[in-house]
Amino acid sequence: MANEKDSRWERNHPRREQVNNRLANQNKRIHQEVKEGELTHRQAAALHHRDGQIRQEERIMASQNGGHITRQEQRTLNHQENAVSGQIGQ
Repeated sequence: MANEKDSRWERNHPRREQVNNRLANQNKRIHQEVKEGELTHRQAAALHHRDGQIRQEERIMASQNGGHITRQEQRTLNHQENAVSGQIGQ
């Protein structure tokens, strides 16, 4: 949710912010799992690649909609992120 400390971008693009925050969190989780020996570097690279594809898709969606993503696009991206998230730390 937007608050006083959110940047103008965050206030104007809350759905994009949520999607991108999830991607950043997953990036941290992947690094932590590699550090703990739960993921190999090859597995981590594959997960990072998939997250990169999701981030690119988010950018394309936003570029087609004046810098915003719709609720349905957000749900679609979150569904894809859920699939990646389920592969982290198995």
